[in-house]
Amino acid sequence: MSVWFVLQAQNRLENAATQLAGAHADAIVQLLNTGARPADLALLVRDSIYEVRGRRDASVVSCPLLRDATLGSYDTTVTLRPYEYDRSAPESVGCAPELRGLDDDLVLHVVHANSGDSKYDIYAGAAIDTEGQAAVDSVRAVLTVGVPVVALLIGVIAWLAVRRALRPVEAIRGEVAEIGAHDLSRRVPDPRTGDEIARLAGTMNTMLARLDEAVTRQSRFTSDASHELRTPLASLRTQLEVLLAHPDRLDWRHACDNALLDVTRLQDLVADLVLLGKLDHAGPDRLEPVALSEVVEAAVAGRAVDVDVRGTPVVHGHRSRLERLVRNLVDNAQRHAVSRVAVEVSAVDGWAVLSVTDDGPGVPEADRERVFDRFVRLDDARARDDGGSGLGLAIVADIARAHGGTAAVEAGSRFVVRLPELKTS
Repeated sequence: MSVWFVLQAQNRLENAATQLAGAHADAIVQLLNTGARPADLALLVRDSIYEVRGRRDASVVSCPLLRDATLGSYDTTVTLRPYEYDRSAPESVGCAPELRGLDDDLVLHVVHANSGDSKYDIYAGAAIDTEGQAAVDSVRAVLTVGVPVVALLIGVIAWLAVRRALRPVEAIRGEVAEIGAHDLSRRVPDPRTGDEIARLAGTMNTMLARLDEAVTRQSRFTSDASHELRTPLASLRTQLEVLLAHPDRLDWRHACDNALLDVTRLQDLVADLVLLGKLDHAGPDRLEPVALSEVVEAAVAGRAVDVDVRGTPVVHGHRSRLERLVRNLVDNAQRHAVSRVAVEVSAVDGWAVLSVTDDGPGVPEADRERVFDRFVRLDDARARDDGGSGLGLAIVADIARAHGGTAAVEAGSRFVVRLPELKTS
């Protein structure tokens, strides 16, 4: 922008000089056309630089008196040097004031014109206004030095601003680089600036919290699974060692029956662990419209359970896993019921609702959320000797979650699962 301004100013000065030279040429042409002789121009024309040339391209008269130079050229600008004209000659007295006392070259903008009878060629020249040129030169000098300095200053300020703005990002990067797989409790610094970097820090901390929770849950799950597997394995090993040590004193059939019970328990536990692993890493596959009432009837067949079906809610799900959900709820209810277990199916506000109720002691209010955690056994209601692994209700919650639903305990001994109802046309 500054360079454009200087160029525009210079162009205006040059155009003004050209217009002035043109005005001088027109004035001389008018004098010649009205009968003035070229020799009379020295008295009639003042403050003008001009040259009149005849038909043979010979200089007739000029102001100043030219020696070896000529204004008549094909260029629009002519450089007039001090030695090329005589300032002391009478013909030079009325020339432009810029020639007086000038010891340097003078650049003239020259305009060509012809007299009316085409007898003479008139060349008039004018120099750029000295004050205007001085002003433009001053501005050009300032810009030549100032623009690089200002650009450098702006660059330094921008670099400092960017560095300061990216300082929180570097702090976040450094903290993330130091966080290891076993130290996920650490969090990145929050700049609290309310901008994109602050939101990035918040997102990173949320992600770290989720990773920390997932790793903690996985570690606890691995530890609990190892503990659960250790008990039946230890029992099975003990039985086999005793049987081998005293083959004549023990009943082999009875020992094999006990070992088979432990193997069955191990098999069920491993199957539950495999199912939980599948539910953790993927949603239910082979989804299809499933009538919840049909799932309940298949799961409770042959059991002493009261079934109440209200409506025919249909869900989009995995039939075998939904049957597993119902079986686990019914197994849990029968394990703790006194005499009665009731299963109810209904549709409420776009949800397929499955409830399983028993007349047992129920779940204390403080444990109603914890009861769906893995390997959880309530002291007064869930004992390992009753056959429970502590994974049944956890599987219920995970299957419900994989189908976009929820599992909860209501009113102590009433377990309720809500699944999105599939609208059929």
